[in-house]
Parts: sequence; C-alpha cells; structure tokens
Amino acid sequence: MSDAPGRTVIENCAIATVDAHGTEYARGHLVLAGDRIESLGAGAAPEGLAGVVRRIDAEGHLATPGLVNTHHHFYQFLTRGLATDHNLFDWLTALYPTWARIDEAMCRAGALGSLAMMARGGCTTAMDHHYIHPRGAGDLSGAIIQAARETGVRFTLARGSMDRGESDGGLPPDFAVESLEGALAATEETVDRHHDASFGAMTQIAVAPCSPFSVSTELLTQSAELARRKGVRMHTHGSETVEEETWCRELFGMGPTDYFESTGWLGADVWMAHCVHMNDADLAAFARTGTGVAHCPSSNARLAAGIARVPDMLAAGIPVGLGVDGTASNEAGELHTELRGAVLVNRLGPHREAALTARQALRLGTYGGAQVLGRAAEIGSLEPGKLADLVLWRLDTLAHASIADPVAALVLGAPAPVTASFVGGRQLVADGRLTTVDEDEIAASTRSEARRLAEIAGE
Repeated sequence: MSDAPGRTVIENCAIATVDAHGTEYARGHLVLAGDRIESLGAGAAPEGLAGVVRRIDAEGHLATPGLVNTHHHFYQFLTRGLATDHNLFDWLTALYPTWARIDEAMCRAGALGSLAMMARGGCTTAMDHHYIHPRGAGDLSGAIIQAARETGVRFTLARGSMDRGESDGGLPPDFAVESLEGALAATEETVDRHHDASFGAMTQIAVAPCSPFSVSTELLTQSAELARRKGVRMHTHGSETVEEETWCRELFGMGPTDYFESTGWLGADVWMAHCVHMNDADLAAFARTGTGVAHCPSSNARLAAGIARVPDMLAAGIPVGLGVDGTASNEAGELHTELRGAVLVNRLGPHREAALTARQALRLGTYGGAQVLGRAAEIGSLEPGKLADLVLWRLDTLAHASIADPVAALVLGAPAPVTASFVGGRQLVADGRLTTVDEDEIAASTRSEARRLAEIAGE
C-alpha cells in the first residue's frame, strides 16, 4: 500500500490490542494510514514506508484502543453536585423539576462539557441517552450532535423519550414528557436526519425510551417496531434498582426482564443500562437473545443501586460495556476512571478477588463497548483495517513508573495522562489538552448555563 495517504508511525510503546487473543507487545509500533490502522506489531516499524507525514516516539507509553462510552446523559453536566445523598427514585424526584427547564443552549453546553471531559480522558466513542424534551426547548438533538461534531468524538445519540408524566403515575412533570405520537414522530425524524449506517460513521442514532417507569407500554412496543423498521439499535434503562423491580411487578405482574421481552425489548440490537438486579433467569434471557449491558459502576455506587453481576454476565456470554452515566450521578464525568471502578466494585461482590481482572476491565471499556453499540467490526481493538481510534497513555511518571505491568498501571493506578488520542487518525488530544475545542471556554459556558438553569428552576 505504498499509495496510502498520510501515514503516521507510532513507535517504542507497549501495546494492548484487546483483540480476540488479547495480543500484547511489550515494545511495538503502529502504522496509521488515513482513517485506518494499517499495521502493528513488535519492535520498530518497517523501514522504507512511503508517505510518512509524522513519527511519534511513544517511549514510556501504552497504546490501547480508544475507550467507548455506552451510557450517559450529557445535559446532567449542569446539575452536578445536587441530591448527593439520595437513592435513584428520590434523586429523580428531586432533579426532574430542574431538568424539565432545559433548553437548546443548555443542552449544547452540557454536551460540550460531557464530551470534553471524556475525550481528554481517552474516550473516542461516546453516546448520549437524551430522553427529556420539554415543550418549546428547541432542537435538542441537533445541539447535542453538533457538539459531538465539534469535539470530534465518534458518537451515538440514543434519542430518548418519556410519555408517562406525574398525572399518569410517572416521575417527570407533565410538561417535560411527550405524547406517544409526538415521541415516535420526533424519534423517526431524528433517525432520518442524522443516522449514518456506513463504516466509519461519526454519527449514529438509537431509539431509546427512558425506562419502564417513565414510558407507556405502547411507547416501548412501538419504539421497538420503529427501530427495527429503520435498522437502528435500541437502548433503555433496565433493572437498576430494587424499587424498579417492585414497581414492575405491581404494575405489570412481572419483573423488568420479562416485561421487556413482552414488549420486544430483548435482542442482539438492544443494550440496557445498569442491569443491577437480575436473577439467573434474567441473565439467561439476555444471553439467549444477545442483549447487551452498559455497566456504570460509579453511578450505581453513588445512587446506592447495588452491584451488577458483571462476572456472571461475562461467563454467560452477554456483551458488556462501560458507561459514565449522567454527571448528576457521577460528577467526575470520566470513562477511564470507570476501568478501575469496575474492578473494585465487582470485587466487593460474591466473586471477590476473582470477579474481574485488569485486562477484563480494559476489554469492557473498549471492545465490550464496541459490541454493545454494534460497532465491533470497526472499533474496540487495535487490528489492521479497523478505524484508527486509539490512545497513548503516559505511564513513566511518578504515578505509574514503578508498576511493571502497563495494563495494571492503567487500570488500577491513578488516572493516566493522555499524551495523544486519535479518532479516525485525527488527533483530538495532545499532552492532555483537547485540540478541537477550547476547554476554558467550555468551562465558562457550562458554569453560566448551570447558573441560568438554577435560576429558572428556582422561579
């Protein structure tokens, strides 16, 4: 391939490919050509490569696939640090009146803040489950998608919806929910306008009613039909708390998993957030149907939801990725810290020290995330022909220098600095700073919009 465009050569780094064999190189190289990984391996890059426009000496670094975030709520960046001692239902009740006041400018600021925090920490593919659409708030989906384009992160918008307001026994205020017909029409329009099904797409759309306790059975059922008619993926919250289990049994006469299956919401095109309270039959149903899971350890701990059975899910062959979740329940807003969190939280469960290894955690945050987003053929591992979405983590500073195993250093050590991050061969981070957007401007914007939201909500 001597005519390959603009080769970038990265050398002298440790490499964790996260491929099917878990291939690693103690000292190796990568060659990027255009938006793809052309080659990689042990030792130095081949001599005589044509069209090399850049060489990076990555001594002291670990190269991994870019991290893939599988669950988030960007708008919550504006309500961090509130209701810090609440369980899920009390937390939702406390914050919904504020969230119901968001508008387009707020969504843009929250999206930029959320994306910037993740991108500067090694996340190259993000998703946003945006389910709150107050009347007259503007083009919220468009604002979020534009923020992702500006940041340069590969992106899935899970176009969410709610049609069960307070008057119907739901938690959100009535003016913050849509009608059944309105939600379906707006979701289909978002798919038609923004979804790109091609290899290497930067923007994709999923159909994503919020949760069993905020949407009607009709919205769940018809959303599944819409998604499958359009050929897009499906996402929702599931089995997050004990209270949700009780609520489903009282209202529907069955647990969340059986309810989801009755509405068409299990399948290889579906992934659900949390899945904390699942019995053996629930896990078997997910395994049988190929339904995926977004594991959010920090948020689950923050809201005292419990410990998801991730080791059992992996043993059953269930696809599992990692999620930040909304920054109103994970104020850090970073995905790379969830690698460590996944190991530590799951070791508090019944499997104890055998629950998750450092390498399993890295796989959750990369290839596992690619699986649940339906993009494992494109991203999630470092292999020739895949998209050049990768990160160089610096591991030779005081924080990590005495840890011989680079993967253990990355996962179990302090948050590692990101020297470089690439999406489709385009560099998004240089020496820990974003190259595509101004972090200081975003900080000022999020602070301003958070204050404006608080003032409006307090009126």
